[in-house]
Amino acid sequence: MGLFMAALVLIWNTRYRGGLAIISDDKTLIFNWGAGFATFWHPGGSRNSRASLLPWHVFFGVYIYVLAVAACVTGLLEKATFLQTNNVISRYSAEAMLVNILGVSIVFLCGFVILGIILPPTGKGDVLRGSVE
Repeated sequence: MGLFMAALVLIWNTRYRGGLAIISDDKTLIFNWGAGFATFWHPGGSRNSRASLLPWHVFFGVYIYVLAVAACVTGLLEKATFLQTNNVISRYSAEAMLVNILGVSIVFLCGFVILGIILPPTGKGDVLRGSVE
């Protein structure tokens, strides 16, 4: 799904918006090249303290992920709204449909990621090598 959405973003920006640029005199070509989050684990903590903090680590990680997805979908909505308000695209044009499919795909991917996080593991990875069930 991630590759599908990346392809949709590239199609949208190259076919309908004229391409991508980091630096350009044409401000409409400047694309926000996303945000990276640097995470690290302090190596000095004991195993027990790290284990006790793991649920909070997961909670805040999911929380930040949902905020990033919300910002992404809101940005798509904002861009599409401005294009429609300025009569650049019509309400049911191919570009508007592509942006809507991209937004819905992002929300579905977010749901699958969160579902994968909250569902209990299948247990297959817990079996030690060489042990008999």
